Amino acid sequence: MFSLNRIELIGYQTQPVTIRQTPTGTSVTDLNLVVPYTFQNGKGERLTGRSFHTVTLWGSMADIAGQYVKPGAQVFVSGRLQTDSWEDQESAEKRSKTKVVALDMILLDPKDGQKNPPDQAGLLLQCLNRAEVIGNATRDPEMRTTTGGQNVLTLGIATNERWRDKASQEIKERAEFHSVVIWGDLAKAVQNAVKKGQRVYVSGRVQTRSWETQAGQKRQTTEIIADHFSLLGTKNADISASIQTDAGAVPSSASEAVPVAAGSIPEIKYESEIKPEDLPF
Repeated sequence: MFSLNRIELIGYQTQPVTIRQTPTGTSVTDLNLVVPYTFQNGKGERLTGRSFHTVTLWGSMADIAGQYVKPGAQVFVSGRLQTDSWEDQESAEKRSKTKVVALDMILLDPKDGQKNPPDQAGLLLQCLNRAEVIGNATRDPEMRTTTGGQNVLTLGIATNERWRDKASQEIKERAEFHSVVIWGDLAKAVQNAVKKGQRVYVSGRVQTRSWETQAGQKRQTTEIIADHFSLLGTKNADISASIQTDAGAVPSSASEAVPVAAGSIPEIKYESEIKPEDLPF
């Protein structure tokens, strides 16, 4: 089953970059990016905030970051969301942390340094925090109402990552589970339409919340705050007139494509540049 798990960030590095070496000599480092953003709440108020993201870089990307990314540097990264889980050695409780595994990185600062912003730059100084997933709902949506009367819905979505291991040539697979939060009218629509197992597309910004338990232990969770939601594999009456069902007919324009049978889709070959012995899990 094909799925999508992608995130794009434009943010600022918050601290010096430290390069580590795996036992096989592969470079790895973590960027710690802060991304300023603005958003409109359910009352129509425009609010500002900052989100913080751990981004893991491997190989040559890590080496470039170690050489050129300094505190305050602005960078673009794209990659996938990955949640690592472990058991706390002291409390034996299960813990987890979500990070970004980078696939691409672009250094955004000019060679002569960052420029001062022009007057009234305002919204032009926003950065980028955009996640997209295509996967299956892991449970029925759960709706709550805040003390202020706002509808907020939570939903779990699972995606699968598949790749071919270079050493063993085996196909590897890893499942990721994403927590999605939806507000307002979109939350009502999702509650009415989505059931466990439904395949969906979701996009929005990534946010990490932290809190303290009654025992005084710090906890955090990472969520996708969705602003776009689409049902997949569902008929749409609005486009029925545009669908050509006669296999012998010729499309009326070059932009119209003849449907391809599912069995004729070729297998996609996945190759991994990361050695399994380098992975920290």
